[in-house]
Amino acid sequence: MAVTHPLVSAWDDGRMGSRILVIEDDDRIRETTRLLLEDEGYEVDDAASAEDGIARFDLRPAACVIVDLMLPGMDGFECCRLLRRRSDVPIVVVTAKTDTHDVVAGLEAGADDYVTKPFHAKELTARIRALLRRARTGPHSAPLIRVGDVEVSPAEGEVRKRGEAVALTKTEFRLLCELAGHPGQVFSRELLLDTVWGYSYAGDGKLVDTHVHRLRAKLEDDPANPKLVLTVRGLGYKVSA
Repeated sequence: MAVTHPLVSAWDDGRMGSRILVIEDDDRIRETTRLLLEDEGYEVDDAASAEDGIARFDLRPAACVIVDLMLPGMDGFECCRLLRRRSDVPIVVVTAKTDTHDVVAGLEAGADDYVTKPFHAKELTARIRALLRRARTGPHSAPLIRVGDVEVSPAEGEVRKRGEAVALTKTEFRLLCELAGHPGQVFSRELLLDTVWGYSYAGDGKLVDTHVHRLRAKLEDDPANPKLVLTVRGLGYKVSA
């Protein structure tokens, strides 16, 4: 059983490799985002609502989707959940709030990254490029990894706990492979942002913390008292050796 069960992969159709879908209800922001992405050479589809965005994605899957969290009607959180059920496409959520709860909730809904309004054009395009580079990465060639009662098969993209398949998102899987492939090694948040997300600059540690939390929820017998993915205070995370 595969890690995720998408109906569409972001790279099933080579024509969508440079297509970005922007779902934003503010006309000015949507048009500005479209223009800056087109200036970077991307083909852009846009939608003013989650419902329209989902319909457009079903007709023309994109390589990356940018979703405003505060949409009319169906909000951005539910939009992310529906997109994630359809595809492993990279998702960047946009929020006008710096509230950690909204950011974490967006990531929990399936987003890979986020930016806050007002965002700089270079910041948004740098994050999109990093996500697209990561999406293009081929299968891992590492052998089967066993950590406790969890088995990770990088080549097949599969994770099993006591023989039962565990469904992870692409980002969760990459994070687990990085940690489990080096048991006992402590990874700082900055290093994980570099190796898993592909960011060569200082990103936000909430990305790492939220995905570690999701891994624990899916792999630990007692997520509140983890035995597999451990926190090393002041340093980062490691998988038990």
